[in-house]
Amino acid sequence: MTLVDVLAVHLVKAGLRFLIAVEQTKGVKVDVKTIEGKKMSHRAATEPIGSALRIAPGFSATTLDDETGIETTLDAIYDADAGKYVVTTIVNRAIRPGFDEIALRHTAPQAILQVAVPQCVAVKLDKGWTTIAELTQTEGRIVPDWLAAEVVKRGTRTERMEVIQILYGASALAGLPPVRTVQVELGVPHRTASDWIGKARAAGYLKGMSFTPGRQADD
Repeated sequence: MTLVDVLAVHLVKAGLRFLIAVEQTKGVKVDVKTIEGKKMSHRAATEPIGSALRIAPGFSATTLDDETGIETTLDAIYDADAGKYVVTTIVNRAIRPGFDEIALRHTAPQAILQVAVPQCVAVKLDKGWTTIAELTQTEGRIVPDWLAAEVVKRGTRTERMEVIQILYGASALAGLPPVRTVQVELGVPHRTASDWIGKARAAGYLKGMSFTPGRQADD
């Protein structure tokens, strides 16, 4: 059974519903749209990267912080040379009296990207394309525990590389450390995660994706 088949079975077994383009992760709600202002979905993921992923060429993400009274909207486009999404515009707007003036002048785009990017990356299952966000479990994991355990213990080389591709894409495209993501998702040491990433890259699974800011030497 291929990874595509395994993920398809997981969706059926778990009874997961497709998520709308407003996802909640660690209290951050982000409304993700295409650059043209349409609802983000797998249909907007038209640019192929890696061996089995497609991504939206760009997106606009908006989040509202009730505590600070600040609404933040950022636009990002995929930069092939950088191998990730690059933020091109950030706009902060106060939405109520007594807003946090300091927060208005300071934005943390990473938290927004972390929630937005999985909605812009699609993988093909046996029934068609679906976004990584639609595969994410309610607790915020990208792959289910049982699949992670299977890939680590008995997974074939192809299955393992495909999982690494998904995990790497979900983190690197958002500018997050891929090695750390692989460690957490698969429960393996840093050295193992780094080794598997290196093998996936050598096999061509990570084309069009890279991680530069503060990256590990073996990343």
